[in-house]
Amino acid sequence: MVDRLTTEARSRLMAAVKGRNTTPEMAVRRLAHALGYRFRLCRKDLPGSPDLVFSSRSKVIFVHGCFWHRHPGCRKASTPSTRVDFWQAKFDRNVERDLRNGVRLMAAGWDVLEIWECQTRDRERLAATLQDFLGAPGIQNGS
Repeated sequence: MVDRLTTEARSRLMAAVKGRNTTPEMAVRRLAHALGYRFRLCRKDLPGSPDLVFSSRSKVIFVHGCFWHRHPGCRKASTPSTRVDFWQAKFDRNVERDLRNGVRLMAAGWDVLEIWECQTRDRERLAATLQDFLGAPGIQNGS
């Protein structure tokens, strides 16, 4: 399949892909806040700069796009038909980096939750996932 965009147009399009404040990330943030949880965003001093950091609970959440982070079994995790070797190497690096950051965070005493883009569409299920992971709002585990 031939790319319908010029190299310059494709470059502009890819440069516009956001890494922060994405629609799925905003959905998780809004819901967590509505449920009474308070958090910090993207702490640079933690491996991988987690999207949401609950310091008093020693818990972090990453909100991953299914395409970029290769959600297993998800239809959004398709591989482009052109430059397959390039894309596969890129995806492999993303997955390896995610795994490495998760291991480093857990070794430092943090609990880690990955929420996938496709999981943000079901608000009730997402709320249950957040509550199971974080516990009761305003009450820290072990206090």
